[in-house]
Amino acid sequence: MATAFQPNIYVMKKSLFLIMCVFILFSCENTSHGVFIKPDGIKGEGKVLVITHPTVSNLKTFSYLIDSGVISLNGNYRVVGIFSDRENYDYSLSEKFIKDSSLTHFFLLPVRTPLSIDGVYKENACTAEFKQIFDASDGIIFTGGPDIPPSLYGDKMLLLTNVTDPYRHYMEVSLLFHLIGGEKDSLFHPFLSNRPDYPVLGICLGMQSMNVAAGGTLFQDIPSEVYGIKDVESELAFNPEAQHRNYNCNYALNNDLVWGSFHHVNFTSPFFQKIAGGSNPMVLSSHHQAIRKLGEGYVAAGYSVDGKIIEAIKHAKYSCVIGVQFHPEPSLLYQKDAKILFAPNLPAQKSYVEICGDSTGINFHKKFWRKFSEMVNK
Repeated sequence: MATAFQPNIYVMKKSLFLIMCVFILFSCENTSHGVFIKPDGIKGEGKVLVITHPTVSNLKTFSYLIDSGVISLNGNYRVVGIFSDRENYDYSLSEKFIKDSSLTHFFLLPVRTPLSIDGVYKENACTAEFKQIFDASDGIIFTGGPDIPPSLYGDKMLLLTNVTDPYRHYMEVSLLFHLIGGEKDSLFHPFLSNRPDYPVLGICLGMQSMNVAAGGTLFQDIPSEVYGIKDVESELAFNPEAQHRNYNCNYALNNDLVWGSFHHVNFTSPFFQKIAGGSNPMVLSSHHQAIRKLGEGYVAAGYSVDGKIIEAIKHAKYSCVIGVQFHPEPSLLYQKDAKILFAPNLPAQKSYVEICGDSTGINFHKKFWRKFSEMVNK
């Protein structure tokens, strides 16, 4: 009986070996392409820049900024996109984009530990992973996105607030609290206290998250709460310098409309004034929420023309922690042939330079990213 079964056992072992080889090859093809990594795999030979919410759109944006030289990273750099694995986005799309575009310097890192609102402002199950990411990187950018749950800053949710991705906010606000600290726990020892020159940049939602993490609050809707405007028609007829998103998009009559609005910013901080060269540059905004009360440690660094909306913040203790309410990252700001259409009834599209009327806006944005690059490369 044993002799009769011997050939079958050999065949079974050989088949099992072949199956294991195929499985290993398949796993390598799908996981060793340099796309998904663990926190201890972040550090490379060159600089490491972390970005949050690495959607395909954000990956396209930052790969363009780096390839075009707007952002300059020293050495064999790495860009690591971190995200909560509970976010409402399919990151297999980002994985595919990185592979198909051969973005060999771009990686994805999911924060897999579940996080509830009760654990945001203290050491939690994500703390060790946050620390690994911080220790292995040279700077971080918190990108734009949807409304923050008002419960994170102690408010009730107004009817015009639309929370679509709460777990993203829990993770990002908690990470910011770990990095910088805030009034939610004055005894907490933030990571930057041991490395105060670590650059942190918040863009739009990112700036709002910085403020909330430090104990600040938000206006949940600028038109209704700040200006008393209740309808789209009145908002579009209002002062363009006080319009902070393109409400023409609400009509859905033209999908080619730019999602933001253009207005000037008055900087009050020497940091931004030096970058702007004494000008009040025209910037691109897309938000309906804004800082109401500043979080602990932050000072306002820029305002809208009427002085009612905070457009930039800077940390009083950590000089490399900055936030901007506007968007300095879209490629349309840097491409001379990129045409922008604000309203469906306009006769022709214009470029950003044509909208500005001169080059001061482009110069400001390029110098802004040059300064941020210097902070990361230092």
